[in-house]
Parts: sequence; structure tokens; C-alpha cells
Amino acid sequence: MRYLLAITAACILVAFMNMASAMGEDISDLKKLISGNEDTRMNSRDLAFFLATHNFDAVPRGGYVELNLNGTIYKLISNGVKEGLCDISF
Repeated sequence: MRYLLAITAACILVAFMNMASAMGEDISDLKKLISGNEDTRMNSRDLAFFLATHNFDAVPRGGYVELNLNGTIYKLISNGVKEGLCDISF
């Protein structure tokens, strides 16, 4: 009986790890994450931390976030009161 519980726990853990690693793969993942969340008080450090927790390679640079996505560098600027978390530019 204990081995069934251990196997079930291991399967659940693997499923959660798989979901966490699924983010951060392409621009559509980024756009989905940005448009699905809003925070008017988020600055560049908060935005970089938020993106890094979703497996994006993001670094705060002054008033913007530099994001390396598959070798392409994007500049993300927090939106403030506008819809979504930030604007994306190359």
C-alpha cells in the first residue's frame, strides 16, 4: 500500500515539474503570460523576477527588462495602467 502512495506522489511531482518547464519556450508563451496578468505597480525588477519564475531568461536593465528568447533579445517595458504587464519590442 505504501508503494502505491509513493508512486502516486512521484507521478504528481513529475507532472508539476513538467508544467513548470513548459513555459519560457517561445514568444507565444510570453504573450500569453503577459496578457493573462496585470499589476499596475510592477517595475522592471518585479517583471524580471516574475518572468524568471516562469523559466524565461529575463534581466532588469534600468527601466526595462532584457529578455533572451531563443537567441533573440527583446526589450520589455512595464505598462503601468495599460492592459497586460508590459510592451514588447526588439
